[in-house]
Amino acid sequence: MTTLTKFTFLAIMAITLNSCNLMAAAGIGSSGQPTKKVGEQLTSSSENSVVNIDHSAWDKMLKKYVNDAGFVDYKGFTSEQAHLQGYLTMLSKMEPNEDWSVQELLAYYINLYNAATVELILENYPIKSIKDIKGAWSKDFVKIGDKEISLGAIEHGVLRKMNEPRIHFAINCASYSCPKLMNEAFTASKINEQLDKATKEFINGDKNEISANHPKLSKIFDFYTGDFKVDGKKDVIAYINQYSKIKINPNSRYTFKAYDWNLNAQ
Repeated sequence: MTTLTKFTFLAIMAITLNSCNLMAAAGIGSSGQPTKKVGEQLTSSSENSVVNIDHSAWDKMLKKYVNDAGFVDYKGFTSEQAHLQGYLTMLSKMEPNEDWSVQELLAYYINLYNAATVELILENYPIKSIKDIKGAWSKDFVKIGDKEISLGAIEHGVLRKMNEPRIHFAINCASYSCPKLMNEAFTASKINEQLDKATKEFINGDKNEISANHPKLSKIFDFYTGDFKVDGKKDVIAYINQYSKIKINPNSRYTFKAYDWNLNAQ
């Protein structure tokens, strides 16, 4: 390999690894966070945990600044940034451990990821894209106890290790092609229904073009192909068909839509 080829290869890798979709390749660990795995069937419950976290403050903000399509009024949100910081501070004082139920852990990390992402945008607002922020997914800035971890660590080191691929449709990276930011907080008492809703809305929405023989899929299914399994085997089409109104033929050849990283602002 020539010196020029090596330089080009390393330059490309340096750029792409800054994207949230490829951070898994960096082997991100859990940063000491618990990663309980979801069993065969997740049920919603707030009665099997040592804690029941109150996410009502985040819920109130989401209902006020996020519309039904998932677009965010970031300009309006700036007026309530202190309340958002207060919610994040509350979460940071709650240090998750193995005594928490898997439902509480899922709700905690999904809400933490989404709230921290909104806070990141507000700190850099106005901005055209989250990708304009250096180290958006790799910088350790999200506080949990006496630690600071990155958005990438929450996604790849914690949530993806919990054996629940629907998290990909619940966390929002502040971009147009991302799954929408739901205008309600995730809670342990509704987590299964909320994840189902997020997944169905994403798969059947405009981020995919589902057809029986020539579907065009979101790059989410390209970024995380290995996460989408049915009966223990990787199978993107079979996974989608569990939620899609239009069923894709199993042997269909699919392509991926371009990913729009523009800010998901109203």
